[in-house]
Amino acid sequence: MAAEEISGQADAAGLAALISRASQENAGKKRGLPPVERWNPPFCGDIDMEIRADGTWFYMGTPIGRPALVRLFSTVLRKDDDQKTYLVTPVEKVGIRVVDAPFIAVEMSVTEGQGQQVLTFRTNVGDVVEAGGEHRLRFAIAGENAELKPYLHVRGRLEALVSRAVMYELVALGETIEVEGQAMFAVRSAGKVFAMMPADELDALSR
Repeated sequence: MAAEEISGQADAAGLAALISRASQENAGKKRGLPPVERWNPPFCGDIDMEIRADGTWFYMGTPIGRPALVRLFSTVLRKDDDQKTYLVTPVEKVGIRVVDAPFIAVEMSVTEGQGQQVLTFRTNVGDVVEAGGEHRLRFAIAGENAELKPYLHVRGRLEALVSRAVMYELVALGETIEVEGQAMFAVRSAGKVFAMMPADELDALSR
């Protein structure tokens, strides 16, 4: 199939086939995810699917209203070296659009493990991720209002944008920590320090 956007009935038929194959890959798997990073199928074009900035999935301009279907698609999602995002099965790879991050971190719990604070996040598609060495937090400053946007590494090259409500909880846990000789406003999880911004910049914003 040419690497062009599939449309109309062919698009719908292709999506149905993709759902079927993704379902087969997830059949009987109560734990774990399909090994999408190991698959190398041919690229079969783009489909009219988009993940909006608020985490809502759309197909051909219509929201996908079935959470189970969104969860199914999320298990076969992959971001490649070209920084594009795909739905991947063993036999095909199709491109989709992602406005910001593919997932949203909608809940955070704070616990203690081995005497250290541990932050665990739940995403809008059901992933539970503990921030730490394997799953790092990063903080970006974006927009005209210099808005702080935290992101959590979920798997592969896929991240979750931390929702605004959870971000406020995260900021409340922040403290000033020296990082490489500079005072940084940062948060700790599982023995790792994740810097949000220089402490003097935070002081300037607070005035």
